[in-house]
Amino acid sequence: MPADLPSTRAVATASALLFGGIFLLFVFVEQPGLGIGHLYYIAIALAALAGGVRVGSGAGLLAAGLFAVGALINPSVQSTHVLTEGTLLRAGTYVAMGALVGWFARRHGQLVAELRVLADRDALTGLPNTRAFELAISRRLEHGQPFLLVLAAFETVFDIAAGAGDELRAAADKLAAVAGPTDEVSRIAANEFALLTDHRTGAPAELASQLEFVFAAHIPGTSVGWSLYPRDGENALALYRAANERLYARRILHGYDRIVV
Repeated sequence: MPADLPSTRAVATASALLFGGIFLLFVFVEQPGLGIGHLYYIAIALAALAGGVRVGSGAGLLAAGLFAVGALINPSVQSTHVLTEGTLLRAGTYVAMGALVGWFARRHGQLVAELRVLADRDALTGLPNTRAFELAISRRLEHGQPFLLVLAAFETVFDIAAGAGDELRAAADKLAAVAGPTDEVSRIAANEFALLTDHRTGAPAELASQLEFVFAAHIPGTSVGWSLYPRDGENALALYRAANERLYARRILHGYDRIVV
């Protein structure tokens, strides 16, 4: 569950406590017409939210069993009413309600997971976007191990409507192919990709030249800059500035007139 909502364990614990509390209330307080057994719906719903369809259905059966046991124990409730068609109907209602809430809870979880993936992906290339890049570099900074930030920017201004998206997708595929299994590639701007790697920290200039060569076949006018943690900075902003400065210097070196912002 999201951080601002109760955890699955907390919801499951609340459901278990409710089952126990409702059972005790039913045994010692229930009177004909009072309807304490209806409170089981809350406990069933919480169990279904925590565990899905199977847990919700199981919670419904548990509630039906506890209701029957409570009716047998409580002298105020006629035990002759336990094994009746009404009992079966109640059990069926409990189970159906638990299964329904569990299904909606599971489907909601799937949709949230899909939305999280979409929120972290660039729609055009399928690569992680700026948000995912910021999270990735933050994780590496927290880890504290040296890593290399590489920026690749293109002089060409792409007209996606005119079909330039194919060129960007091809460049993204090439960059992903060059990256190692633990490297992280992102599209962080319309004309800019970023690469985080900890395997090539010893030869950043060679890597920059390699990437420029890879991109040249698809997008002319590519420049690559880099920065090394912790040598060039100890936070994301400092590393990005250092990489961007090297990228700008290589643009001048290549004789490009226009600067990608």
